[in-house]
Amino acid sequence: MSNSKSVRLRLMQGDTIAFGPGKAALLQAIDRAGSISAAAREMEMSYRRAWLLVEEMNRCFQQPLVATATGGAKGGGASITALARDVITCYQHMQKRADSAVEKDMSYLRSLMAEAGSS
Repeated sequence: MSNSKSVRLRLMQGDTIAFGPGKAALLQAIDRAGSISAAAREMEMSYRRAWLLVEEMNRCFQQPLVATATGGAKGGGASITALARDVITCYQHMQKRADSAVEKDMSYLRSLMAEAGSS
């Protein structure tokens, strides 16, 4: 049985996913790597895809979640903002509460499922 999350929460702004598990992972990768390009490589996604996700998050919130610095003597870089840290913390808390709320029902439904690969 997989230990993956039971519920995948997404915060929507209209038809746009303002925040979800992939964007949380991207912010954490940017925090570790110090740049969008290094975070994209870590996550095995294109730089363009990572950049579009960052732009989307920054547009959806009242203040940016990622601050970028253009090149120069030390090169460019990116960092997550204090707001991003708050959003990640809140999102993780919501995810834990959602998983806990559906744990028994999800366990029951999984017990009714066929083993993966069996037909």
